[in-house]
Amino acid sequence: MTSAGTTTDTSDPGPGGYAAARLRLLREEPRSGPSRRSALARLTDDWLTGLFAGAVRDTGVRGAALVAVGGYGRGELSPRSDLDLLLLHDGKAAPADLARLADRLWYPVWDLGLALDHSVRTPAEARRTAADDLKVHLGLLDARPVAGDLGLLAGLRTAVLADWRNQAPARLPELHALCRERAEQCGELRFLLEPDLKEARGGLRDAAALRAVAASWLADAPREGLAEARRRLLDTRDALHLTTGRAGDRLALQEQAQVAARTGHPDADTLLREVYEAARTISYAADVTWREVGRVLRARAARPRLRGLLGPRGRAGAAGPAERAPLAEGVVEADGEAVLALAARPERDPVLPLRLGAAAAQAGLPVSRHAVRRLAAQARPLPEPWPAEARELLVTLLGAGEPTVAVWEALEAEGLISRMLPEWERVRCRPQRNPVHTWTVDRHLVETAVRASAMTRRVGRPDLLLMAALLHDIGKGLPGDHSAAGEAVARRVALRTGFGAADADTLAALVRHHLLLVDTATRRDLDDPATVRTVADAVRTPGTLELLHALTEADALATGPAAWSAWRASLVADLVRRVAAVLGGAPDPGRPDPAPTAEEERLAVEALRTGEPVLALHARPEEDAVGAELAVAVPDQPGVLPAVAGVLALHRLTVRAADLRSLELPGRLGEALVLRWRVAAGYGSLPEGARLRADLVRALEGGLDVSAKLAEREAAYPRRRGVVPPPPRVTVVPGVSSLATVLEVRAPDAVGLLHRIGRALEDAGVRVRSAHVSTLGANAVDSLYVTSDEGKPLAPAEAAAVAEGLARALA
Repeated sequence: MTSAGTTTDTSDPGPGGYAAARLRLLREEPRSGPSRRSALARLTDDWLTGLFAGAVRDTGVRGAALVAVGGYGRGELSPRSDLDLLLLHDGKAAPADLARLADRLWYPVWDLGLALDHSVRTPAEARRTAADDLKVHLGLLDARPVAGDLGLLAGLRTAVLADWRNQAPARLPELHALCRERAEQCGELRFLLEPDLKEARGGLRDAAALRAVAASWLADAPREGLAEARRRLLDTRDALHLTTGRAGDRLALQEQAQVAARTGHPDADTLLREVYEAARTISYAADVTWREVGRVLRARAARPRLRGLLGPRGRAGAAGPAERAPLAEGVVEADGEAVLALAARPERDPVLPLRLGAAAAQAGLPVSRHAVRRLAAQARPLPEPWPAEARELLVTLLGAGEPTVAVWEALEAEGLISRMLPEWERVRCRPQRNPVHTWTVDRHLVETAVRASAMTRRVGRPDLLLMAALLHDIGKGLPGDHSAAGEAVARRVALRTGFGAADADTLAALVRHHLLLVDTATRRDLDDPATVRTVADAVRTPGTLELLHALTEADALATGPAAWSAWRASLVADLVRRVAAVLGGAPDPGRPDPAPTAEEERLAVEALRTGEPVLALHARPEEDAVGAELAVAVPDQPGVLPAVAGVLALHRLTVRAADLRSLELPGRLGEALVLRWRVAAGYGSLPEGARLRADLVRALEGGLDVSAKLAEREAAYPRRRGVVPPPPRVTVVPGVSSLATVLEVRAPDAVGLLHRIGRALEDAGVRVRSAHVSTLGANAVDSLYVTSDEGKPLAPAEAAAVAEGLARALA
């Protein structure tokens, strides 16, 4: 037998002949995609047909058929797909003979190590099972004969399809609920770094559900691009199976580069972007389809009531067309959607797409797919620069809150967004590999606008805030720093959309500096006058500072739960207050040598009197953890920073910030080190202060080997197979402090990282003035202000040597 150029020896129906032919087929690199899946299904059909014929001869069973269901029924077999088989029989054979027939079919499949989903039923039993089990019913919709009595399946298919159409008003809501439940469990495919190609929303399960809806004749999915989207996901799954050598649908990080190579993509990001595009197409088709299903079911439910109101003479269509309520010029509401008015003329009204989007979002309505498709086909491009109405409508759309997301995606699905904003094409469906990020770049930008819409009362120029939210990451995908690259893009977009030159400059500055506040607040010493002055010089005006503060919060909230907390908010607010004072003409608010507090003096006196560390722990609630302020005083001695950091790590406390200073007390008491820490317990409650102090005493005296204990803890942490993090990087940050040398450490977040940093700096003979700790996903970004023993910044050569030594110590 010849299938698409492959010669298969069907004279050997045994497992050996099939296995060899299967292996040859899967190793043919030029053959991929639908042709290989179909050829594999045909090859499997041939093998199973031979098995069935031999089994029937041996058992004497008549009136039976072997049926492929599910994906195999559709003729789509991936390299490691399950074989979904139904042994259908007329009920006349003896149970023992049927069992022997089934064994002769199932055992050869198992012997080859193939996954098998099997059942043995009569047509009546299959129909009853389908009535009780939605998944069985869905599988039977794709039933296809492999061997045996074809009449048995023909009758069953007719009955199952009739049942599906008759029961559609009850079954389709059940199917929709199943899809929603799966989406909640597995997430949305187009936003996952390790997506499940089958189960996640927008995956192969949803594509199969759309086929089932179409089979009901109640509604039909948008066909444009849907088949191609399914093909892309299936091709990716094929490559995943061949890469891993096992069944599976999750595209794990460690396999993405190999899968990309198998599918002809230059890198893993390009592969993910194509997968996300396919998932977006399926998700959008599902949204449109389920909305249409709901509309049809509501209309059917209303008909009996309508006939009752009309009386015995009433006719089904007597109520006339659906009521159309005006929303804006050329836009009306009809049947729960925003649609174009009958008098609308897209070819004469280039602003109509934005007017439709803004009106729909303001009303909280979905946009009619028919209306969007008509606009995509007929609307003229906007003139440049945009008229004021277009710019105002874009701002209105961005400021509508949560409804903006669905409207934006509907416009984007038909290419209208990229037509209005060509720069959008580069960020569309672009993955973000930082695990802190929840969304792709494009969705993150829209989500930031949604968050910013709740802050428009806080700023004097809400239009600039919303536009900055939409554009702040527009530079991603361009070479170099995305903030610097995005600055020019934002200015260009601002001028094209009709903003004046001054506003364009402000938008460009907001994009350029959208990370400035949070980076400075979490990584720099706010008591250093140079810190505040640097931010003030970048921001320049109080109005820009106000906008940047709101943008910072909106950006972080739209990034993900790990990007914002009460602690970060308080640090940013403190920085903004200080910068605002400088911009208002006040002197630099930094305090190079702030006076000690009464508590610090008390602790220092007690530490020097007893010769041992003393501490005070004050709880401070946080949004994301149980937080606390910890003050520690120790007689001046080496090794204090690594000892305290290590003890905190042993007690599972995360360090947010640390401030270290020497305090010389009057009289003969001497000099004490005072360390003030901001810490948080990621889970559970804070440890008792007495236990912390006891362990600190042991660590300083050498009775507690902190390094060994932390090494044991780190060894117990599971590591992701195949993922090797990049090496730590330590850099000297110039020009940000006049009081100390600033070292920035970027390293994989690990148990006791600050302890290891402290030990390395102690060994280098430098003093740590303060530490500012930030964690971004699996990476730590720690900024350390260090000085010489005399309290002066390090010379450039000495600073470079310290940074190099610290990097070696952390490697």
